[in-house]
Amino acid sequence: MKNILVTGGAGFIGSNFIKYMLNKYNDYRIINLDMLTYAGNLENLSDIYDKNYEFVKADIRDAQTIDNVFRECDIDIVINFAAESHVDRSIEDPQIFLTTNILGTQILLDAAKKYWKIRPDDKYDREYKKNVKYIQVSTDEVYGALGATGMFTETTPLAPNSPYSASKASADMIVRAYHETFGMPINITRCSNNYGPYQFPEKLIPLMINNCKNNKQLPVYGDGMQIRDWLHVSDHCSAIDTVLHKGKIGEIYNIGGNNEKANIEIVKLIINTLRKSDNLIKYVQDRPGHDRRYAIDNTKITTELGWKPSYTFEEGIKETIDWYLNNSEWFENVTSGSYLSYYNMMYNINC
Repeated sequence: MKNILVTGGAGFIGSNFIKYMLNKYNDYRIINLDMLTYAGNLENLSDIYDKNYEFVKADIRDAQTIDNVFRECDIDIVINFAAESHVDRSIEDPQIFLTTNILGTQILLDAAKKYWKIRPDDKYDREYKKNVKYIQVSTDEVYGALGATGMFTETTPLAPNSPYSASKASADMIVRAYHETFGMPINITRCSNNYGPYQFPEKLIPLMINNCKNNKQLPVYGDGMQIRDWLHVSDHCSAIDTVLHKGKIGEIYNIGGNNEKANIEIVKLIINTLRKSDNLIKYVQDRPGHDRRYAIDNTKITTELGWKPSYTFEEGIKETIDWYLNNSEWFENVTSGSYLSYYNMMYNINC
């Protein structure tokens, strides 16, 4: 039985990953550590009844608690999903992104390093050496923006354009430094835009589904022609699983779904699926530094590790729309309270 520390496991991708791993394996124990900020929701995991799962409410910036978890839970693997992740929020308040995404990563790395190699004369009074593998879950946004052609590869220079992406790029560099300096076994994964169940509704797809269903205006930044490569969250989970078991230590792997779509194309697809009118679209002022296009070249992970996405976008978006339409209670629970104030502030639209 190996013990996996999943940080940020109550969030969108983290909760999907925990379910994926528990469904696939019976020889892993999952310790889910999450601070339960606005985007962390234990309701995402309410259907888990597994003796190999436990939850710890904690902040990755709390070094003492992190150390206690490593010691008491005998951690073998760290998969760090924990991050402030919304670009709009990083523009409003960069500091929380820097402290969580950078300092939090460093605290996790220090704990992993400590328990990766404990000296024979250490206070635990036993020889102890284990291969605490560390996977940093990052984003294609660290590469900056693309023009009309080209794709991000693992060797594309980092050129982040928002406080969020700058904080993630910084965290990646710290992870790389711990490998180069200390020899720690790490991998970094950089994914394209995820979609699927349990995504917090500030993100494009769930926001548009919910507003469209309720005949509310659909706020679209600028001209809506920002292009993203869309990846179903289940495919992202299987890719991280592949990197965990097959990834070469120290390597970076880009994870993309080969589905480039303009934002306005996504919005109109949702409108058509729900049989609503394009009149719901409201173009709003573009956000500062809005990257025009992202596209992932996933050749490395597909050729070297044998992973490939299983979802076509057509299959995935249909399944995703159906999930949100059939889980209105979940939607109502996460869109109450402070989220409504934030929404009104960002888009100047009444919910």
